[in-house]
Amino acid sequence: MFQIDLMSHVPVYEQLVRQTETYVLTGILHEGDRMPSVRTLAGELSVNPNTIQKAFAELDRRGITRSVPGKGSFISPDAKDVLKDMHREELKELKAHLEKFKLAGISEKEILGCVKDVYGGNEG
Repeated sequence: MFQIDLMSHVPVYEQLVRQTETYVLTGILHEGDRMPSVRTLAGELSVNPNTIQKAFAELDRRGITRSVPGKGSFISPDAKDVLKDMHREELKELKAHLEKFKLAGISEKEILGCVKDVYGGNEG
């Protein structure tokens, strides 16, 4: 399920964090689903177990997973809500970018075209 790109400029642990977040948001991973063990995932991806542990620690810190000693890591019950809140915060950054685009002369029509590309046309 997890894949890493060793040529990417994004650190391996962050690739794993991002993929986990995407899997939660798209419904591939659900509340209570068990994450692979550090040892298993490290073997599958040929990555140092410390790197996997770093990703799992970050997921715990963000509230996406919960670690249960001796049992493993599990997707937390409120993982989707945590991610939704994180992305809502990013709207502030988007607004700042939009203000820069406006100053640069990028039209509202171009911006709305990008939005429609992402959201699939006129769907709400």
